[in-house]
Amino acid sequence: MIKAVIFDMDGVIIDSEPLHYKIFMNYTKTKFGFTISDEEYDTFIGTTNLHMFSKLKEKYKIEGDINTLLQEYEDKCVEFLLSEKDEKPISGVDILVKKLYEENIKLALASSSPKKQIHIVLDMFSLSDCFAEKVSGQEVEKGKPAPDIFLRAAELLGVLPEECLVFEDSRNGVLAAKTAGMKCIAFYNPNSGKQDLSYADKIIKSFDEVNNDVSFVKEF
Repeated sequence: MIKAVIFDMDGVIIDSEPLHYKIFMNYTKTKFGFTISDEEYDTFIGTTNLHMFSKLKEKYKIEGDINTLLQEYEDKCVEFLLSEKDEKPISGVDILVKKLYEENIKLALASSSPKKQIHIVLDMFSLSDCFAEKVSGQEVEKGKPAPDIFLRAAELLGVLPEECLVFEDSRNGVLAAKTAGMKCIAFYNPNSGKQDLSYADKIIKSFDEVNNDVSFVKEF
């Protein structure tokens, strides 16, 4: 029986992939004088910034300290997020989170984004108190598609992996959840690029599909 639900953030709680795409493309063009293809960018969705910049640094022979580059890029992301005063959560997801919370189902957020960005987004949507635990990809050894972040979330919640249901929107996230031994519902978000979600236990196109009766979670 499902005792806990774990949510990804980018592309599930907030439709941030278009924002990240804009920031990233502008940053690489301004900083390094090049951009990457949409297809290559899509492969990084769901992974950590460290993973993304490590791969790009190696492939494109980018000079400079990786930690300095990361800090500079993440500062730009934070600055942009703080300027988005009118940003709204993805339709229906806030309702689902609050319903699950009211049903006393343990909730965690497990995102590849830095902890600072996680807090900004959850505070923006007044959802922070609903999540007992918030785990960043920066806190685990291996990011998605490795299962580390979801296993850590389950550990903090005090539940077994097989007692967890994960909401994800990316191939990397779905693979991480399934490798962790968890059930996974994939949210098809057209703004998250071309993602293979076929490994998920269920695919939804709207959170309205699961908002009518959250009791399904316990029996999933």
